[in-house]
Amino acid sequence: MFKNLNVGALGFRVSFFESVELANLGGFEGIDLNVREMTELLKKKSTAEINGFLEEKGLRWGGWGLPVRLSGGKEDFQKRLKDLPSVAEKAWKLGCLRAYTWIAPFSDELNFKDNFNLHVRRIKAVAEILEEYDCVLGLEFVAPKTSRLNHRYEFIHDLDGVLDLCEAVGTDNVGVLLDSWHWYTSHGTVDQILKLEGKDVVYVHINDAPAGIPVDKQIDNIRCLPGETGVINITGFLKALIKIGYDGPVTPEPFDKKLREMSIRDAVLKVSSAVNKVWRLAGL
Repeated sequence: MFKNLNVGALGFRVSFFESVELANLGGFEGIDLNVREMTELLKKKSTAEINGFLEEKGLRWGGWGLPVRLSGGKEDFQKRLKDLPSVAEKAWKLGCLRAYTWIAPFSDELNFKDNFNLHVRRIKAVAEILEEYDCVLGLEFVAPKTSRLNHRYEFIHDLDGVLDLCEAVGTDNVGVLLDSWHWYTSHGTVDQILKLEGKDVVYVHINDAPAGIPVDKQIDNIRCLPGETGVINITGFLKALIKIGYDGPVTPEPFDKKLREMSIRDAVLKVSSAVNKVWRLAGL
């Protein structure tokens, strides 16, 4: 596993070159690929130049966000799917081979069965394209009960549900994006993680939850720095990932308003300190 920085997950927007410098400042080992920015950057610089700058700072690629909405309208999905090979090829040339996206935990139009079948078809179409470019896809479940309220049909919102979806898709390059926040709010356990194999996990987010709020009352976009409150068993979470042999990026995603009020350098250093603390506690 390696400490990975996605500046967007902290609430900031910066260029690739700024991301590299900030990751280096915070002692991170990798950064995510912004595919939209990279498309423009590759018109001016070669893959060798981009990767050379990354390697010069001792960094590697983490992953990239899938630019295809799985629950969008048919026309939107087909348009984005048509553009995916070009994006995947660029990521492949750069050597960034982990893509990720999330699964909406509800639908107001489709019942569970119909929504499940729709996701199987769409994920399989995406996975087959990614497979041509040696890319794997991580699917993130969105767990908080508050995210499903006031919607007609519930959908997948826990680890078992995503694993069922992966099995139904039936390709070897689809796995789980495991977020400690969603694992916690799904009432997940360390034993659940220990039943996985390293290859089942494509990407990892870490964070903590506000204290004093019942798990089913937690709200998705209000989180804390990894290890800040101790509400989430982040040590057990990371140790379980070590034990199953996960070897990919671990990215802080705290969604903390206080960070966005700081300078970006101070925010990165504060997040880095939190990550380093939980890293040591997990024996990494």
